[in-house]
Amino acid sequence: MSFDFDTVLPRLGTDSQKWQKYPDRDILPMWVADMDFRAAPAILEALHRRVEHGIFGYARPVKSTVDAVVNACATRYGWTIDPAWIVWLPGLVCGLNVTAQACAVVGEEVLCLTPVYPPFMTAPKNSGRVSVPVPLALHPGPTGLGDGFWAIDWEALEAAVTPRTKLFYLCNPHNPVARVFRRDELVQLAEFCARHDLVLCSDEIHCDLILDASLPHLPTALVAPEHAARTITLMAPSKTYNVPGLGTSFAIIPDAALRARFVRATAGIVAEVTTLGFAACEAAYRDSEDWRQALLAALRGNRDRIFAALCGGELPGVKIAAPIEATYLAWLDVSALGLTDPVGYFEAHGVGLSDGAFFGAPRGSHVRINFGCPRATLDEGLRRMAAAIAALPLKG
Repeated sequence: MSFDFDTVLPRLGTDSQKWQKYPDRDILPMWVADMDFRAAPAILEALHRRVEHGIFGYARPVKSTVDAVVNACATRYGWTIDPAWIVWLPGLVCGLNVTAQACAVVGEEVLCLTPVYPPFMTAPKNSGRVSVPVPLALHPGPTGLGDGFWAIDWEALEAAVTPRTKLFYLCNPHNPVARVFRRDELVQLAEFCARHDLVLCSDEIHCDLILDASLPHLPTALVAPEHAARTITLMAPSKTYNVPGLGTSFAIIPDAALRARFVRATAGIVAEVTTLGFAACEAAYRDSEDWRQALLAALRGNRDRIFAALCGGELPGVKIAAPIEATYLAWLDVSALGLTDPVGYFEAHGVGLSDGAFFGAPRGSHVRINFGCPRATLDEGLRRMAAAIAALPLKG
């Protein structure tokens, strides 16, 4: 079956947060991690069937939905999970907040690796916990065009631990630097957490969007089974299958005591997953693998288009430090442009990006671009960026 990732679908005038940001300005939104592709046909069919039923009461997952998740973990990652380990959630950000409250008390500390998706830094603060960012180490290549790599700074990570540190947040694959962590790194992280008696919360929401086919996704709880009892793994169909608005995700928590702490932290404040969310989740994991593979091919093409633009001089002064191994997000170094507000500058020239400062990068140094869109949209975004750079005053 062929799938359409080329048609540009109008989203203005819908409830799209991404497109509503600039309702009265000619700005192409390429910021929030929300793709401009229709969901997989199997998901749409499942939603139609559920809507036709016509009753939308309080929902609980049926066996076939749970089986779809369990089978996906087994077939994709070789990870055998017990259905009892699954705790359903209405979102991954919710999961980060619940984890902070379950695993630390007010004033205790949560480590994360920066730059990182902003809720990693804000979730602990929302409930009086302390966020402690530890910068990733950048090992640049000679050209700065994808030939370097990001790595964990183990010395800095060890130095950041105090007696009040209780939790470590991992993002794998990493947003925004698009890094897939390797087995040895994950084992070392698990051992680090065990040595310091930390819970390891691994957000793996982008795990089915690995663009480098030689890199399998490795759940931390699988590669370090002796430490699995201290792990909370967060997953969702939302990013891969473009259904974030349906609010369906889940935590996988092997240890019963830790799972009970997590569930207690949700009591009275965490909404339940909806009927449509469960229907989409089941269809995604059970019936949409052909679509996912076609999506990955489209995203690889878009990733290569960005590198071609950088290598071909279309965006002078813009670099990317390391390969885009996963996700549909590119972390662009714009520090050479000398802009104090790069997002505002590019918005003034018709393209809306994410500000690197929100991810913990120095202000003015980076922007994130979402290339989960038809090629025509990406080409137009790159054209507008090129025009913006060309309009900068020449440096004498």
